[in-house]
Amino acid sequence: MTVPPASIPAQAAPSKGKLLVIDDDQILAGRTALSMARRGFETETAFSVAEATAKARAYKPDFALVDLRLGDGSGLDVVQTLKDHVPNCRIVVVTAFGNIATAVAAVKSGAVDYLSKPADAAAIEAALLNEGGDTLPPLPENPMPADRVKWEHIQRIYEQCNHNVSETARKLGMHRRTLQRILAKYAPREQED
Repeated sequence: MTVPPASIPAQAAPSKGKLLVIDDDQILAGRTALSMARRGFETETAFSVAEATAKARAYKPDFALVDLRLGDGSGLDVVQTLKDHVPNCRIVVVTAFGNIATAVAAVKSGAVDYLSKPADAAAIEAALLNEGGDTLPPLPENPMPADRVKWEHIQRIYEQCNHNVSETARKLGMHRRTLQRILAKYAPREQED
């Protein structure tokens, strides 16, 4: 889906390059593409691994914003396709399920940066255009507490295991009873100032 030119303000900046936005959330992908078009990118969207693979080959983007989890597979497959067919494409991976392991996997597969959802247009543009690559992004104002990160990770694995406690405990390398105690508790509260 190409963002129609009529939806972009007439005072749009000169093109910064072609950007392929890949996310299975079609509304989010459309909004992100529109925001980035307003910032001077020529945008195209794709909503699945299959569609992204085809568009990567045909569109030859300068930049790509790739969701890590897509309905039909992993965004890392798209990253690999982009690196194979458009080697100079600058790729930023985004996900709502961020952790150190997925960030490392994204960068090892060829992404230049990794952002947590929701990422605003300014953060996306900065990640896409950061040629130096050696400057760290600023710390978030309210970083997620470690207990909350642990809780969300456990919940994600539990969901992936279709709420099977034994399988989840095996995948997490913890005792089944320990996992049951953790699951019986409510999610840790966000820290308040």
